[in-house]
This record gives sequence, structure tokens and C-alpha cells, in this order.
Amino acid sequence: MRNSIKVAGLLSLSVGTLFAAGYKIPEQSLNSTALSAAYVANARGADSSYYNPANMAFSDDGAQMEIALTYIGLSKIKYTDTLPAIYGLNTESKSEQFLVPTFHYISPVMNNWRFGLSLVAPGGLSKRWENAYQKAYAQEFTLKIFELNPTASYKVNDKFAVGFGLRGVYTDGVVRSNGAVSRDMSGDSIDFGYNLALSYLPTKNMTVSATYRSKVDLTVSGDADLYSGATKVFSNLGTKVTIPLPAALNIAAAYTYKKTTLELVYERTYWSSYKYLDFNYNQNIGGLAPYFDAPIPKNWKDTNTYRIGVTHQYNDKLKLMAGFAIDKSPIRDGYVGFELPDSDAKLYSAGFEYKINDNIKVGLAYLYDSKESRSVSQRTTPANPATGISGAFTNTSASLVTASFKYRF
Repeated sequence: MRNSIKVAGLLSLSVGTLFAAGYKIPEQSLNSTALSAAYVANARGADSSYYNPANMAFSDDGAQMEIALTYIGLSKIKYTDTLPAIYGLNTESKSEQFLVPTFHYISPVMNNWRFGLSLVAPGGLSKRWENAYQKAYAQEFTLKIFELNPTASYKVNDKFAVGFGLRGVYTDGVVRSNGAVSRDMSGDSIDFGYNLALSYLPTKNMTVSATYRSKVDLTVSGDADLYSGATKVFSNLGTKVTIPLPAALNIAAAYTYKKTTLELVYERTYWSSYKYLDFNYNQNIGGLAPYFDAPIPKNWKDTNTYRIGVTHQYNDKLKLMAGFAIDKSPIRDGYVGFELPDSDAKLYSAGFEYKINDNIKVGLAYLYDSKESRSVSQRTTPANPATGISGAFTNTSASLVTASFKYRF
């Protein structure tokens, strides 16, 4: 299957990367990278617009912005099949590298109101294979998401604030396969959702917060070319596909003792909305329907992520941060594919922020995402590779480096 599917739309699946569980990327600023995204209750500054807009009400006075650039590197994934090596099924995927800019801004206080704007890349995936067996499933499978998130907060009193925002999502993607049949697609969509937040300060040293991001259905439509062998059977065929960017709930608490803040975050991601992947065409595609028109079951499950972050103000100029997270995969046994051989992961991170003067701060953070090996047994006929995948995925990891510039007006 030589398959090239491009999917584009506004403000959604952006980084072309398999990074967090599924295709979600929580780390969208310096502090979130340094803290393994244990950054909700203690979110302050410009990036609170994205991580907890309610906390904009408790941030320092004046307008603030953050510009960050993140490098994401994905390791080569090793696949070892249960069949002997003579079958030629063992291989590695290509490594992947991406540079992702992000932007955050919050306004000055306006009669207990504050407004923010974030441009981020909250999800995506990319996986490329060159071996013939894997290329028949996914020579390349890439989805990219960009989100524009305007937000607002209202300070009810000195202890309680609420926040909300609008999510606008752009999607871009590529899928290629190379075998007996092929398809080549391109499309785009603009999709919308919302986010909500609240923060409560029971004492001056403690903050309790909750945030919710709604599901956004990425409703991509465009044209497709379908092939049988080298023959183009259909050209510019109208095509539609819907992929969910799932809803997520975060509950967090942060406590500060002297110069050190500890934050704990529980995150629930509602991946169960991803039931199947179904391409719909504007006409009957005849004998190619079994290859291209049958819904592909996904049946993903909701997942929990547990995060812990520590922030230490070493002195007036230097702030140190470290984090750890346990991230569960939403993909059930029996539904793993070469386009996304996901598994449970542990995240380790650290970083620093340095104040150059009262208005300028810079920083650097590193995160390592280590995924567990995963064995797959989905082949219905053990000696026939065409009937499914049966093997082990190992050596799966990602590295992320974020450099940041913060400015206070």
C-alpha cells in the first residue's frame, strides 16, 4: 500500500511527533518542560494563559510574554518480529527531529479581569518506516496540531479566581504506505473547543486548581488519489475523516515552604472518544473499498497521568526546577499499529530560569520520555505476516529541549 495522506486544518495536531501518550504534547513552555507538566496550580506568568488561565488573576502586575523554542527528538524504534529473521521483518523506524515555537501573553489587570493569548502545539505524531513489511502499513504517518487559545480570568476575591478560553485548532498530517494498493490525500479543517479553570488559595502558601479542556473533533476534508499497483484508479476523490483531540481534566495542588514549591497533578485524558479511524469518500470506490473504506477500529481507553514538580528559588536571580511523571498509554492490546506503537512511559525533567533584570528572564529545560517495551500479538495466521503484527517494539524514547525568553512590560 503506497499511501500518502495529508491532513491540514487550523489550530490543533501540531508537532508531528509521538511524544506523550497517544498523540498529546503537554509541554508548551519552559516551566512545563522543566516540571514534566506538573504545572497547573503553580502556573504563573505569561504561560498561565495556557496552563491555568484562572491563575492570571494572581500573576504579577503588568503585561507579560514568553517566547520559547522547543527541540523534539524521537529515537529510532526497533521492531523484532516473532518470525525468524530470514523473513526480513525486523527493522528500525527513522529517527525524527522537530523545532516547535510557542508564544504566551497576558495583559495587565483591568478591573479584576485579565486576558491572555497562547499559540501552542498540543499534540501530534510522526513515524516513518523503510522496510517493505512496515511500509505496507505505514511508510510515513504524521499528524500535526497547532492551537490558538485566547483566554480570560476574573478575580472573584483574594482567594478565588476563574478562567476560560476558546480553542482554535489547525491540523496537518501525512501518511504514506507502499504495497499493492495506495492512496494520496490532502485536506484541511478549522475546529473549535473551549477550556475552563479555577483556582483557590486556602492559605498564602497553597493553591488548589482544576482545569478542563474540551474535546475537539478534527474534521478534515480534502481530495484523494487511489492506486491499484501503479495504476491511478481514482483522482481528486472528495474525502473526509474525523480524528478526536481528546478532552482532559487536571486537578492539582501546590504548596510553598520558604523558597521551595512542590506541586502534584492528576490528569485524566478521555481518549475513549477515539473509537475508529474512518475515511469517507464522495463516491463508491468499488474493489478498493476493503482497503480504503472500511473503518479501522481503535477503541482507545481513558488514561491517568501522575505528575510531580519541584521549584526552588535558589536566589533572587536563579530558579531551579525538576519534575517526574508516569504517563499511561491509551492503546489497548490488539490495536497497536506501526503508525503509533505507543506504550506506558516515565518522564524525567529539569531546568532553570535566570533573571537578567526586572523585566527579562531566560531559561533552558530538558525532558526525557522513556517508553516501555511493548509486545504485540495480533497476527491471525502465525506464519503469514499479511494477517497482522506479531513482535516487539523496543528502544522508544523522546528528548525535548526548551529555550525561553520572558519579558515583562
